[in-house]
Amino acid sequence: MEARDAILSAIRRNLPRPAVPLPELPARDPKQTASGVGSKAGLTKPSTGRVSDFQRQLQAMGGTSFEVADLAASRAKIAELFPTAKVICSATREVPGTRRIEDVRDPHDLNDVDVGIVRSSLGVMEAGAVWLTEADLVVNALGVLSQHLVVLLDPAAIVDTLHDAYERIDLAASTYGLFMAGPSATADIEGVIVHGAQGARSLTVLLVAADPTHLSPKNGTHE
Repeated sequence: MEARDAILSAIRRNLPRPAVPLPELPARDPKQTASGVGSKAGLTKPSTGRVSDFQRQLQAMGGTSFEVADLAASRAKIAELFPTAKVICSATREVPGTRRIEDVRDPHDLNDVDVGIVRSSLGVMEAGAVWLTEADLVVNALGVLSQHLVVLLDPAAIVDTLHDAYERIDLAASTYGLFMAGPSATADIEGVIVHGAQGARSLTVLLVAADPTHLSPKNGTHE
């Protein structure tokens, strides 16, 4: 028996019997979010609304956001923000790019993408984060190899806390998923934050309602 198989077999033999149930999510006290963002009472900044609080948290994480009227305005905003972009790869038919994500066979082929575009199905106000899965990205590497990542998010899809988010998502339905808050960031020994060191240099969230005509019949998500 190989070492790997021996280790895995030992783990399986020592799993708790019966299996330990997952803990229940605690009930959220509305008073804990009435005067701030997040589920902790210690957050004291006054709330100005779910969308504006989401934008504030995203900005604190190094991201930017814009409220746009419709998909046409989204396309115009992307052109305004990235006028020199040559390779734009979109994972949603709502905003087409110059390269079709469906044509990408090797994730390494995304290494020259200037702007990646994706639609997120869920935002989290307290973290300024968006939820992305392989169904949204189509090719997972789009989220990290793009120089700049643009995420379309329906304002109605923003929830207050991560507890609320976990009640919305089905972890078993995806083999890959992450909450992304801001662009890539790393800190050196002096504690200086450097954006874009290990992934997208910028993250821009465009707050725009989803277009149901772009729903994929294959997986029920936006392409």
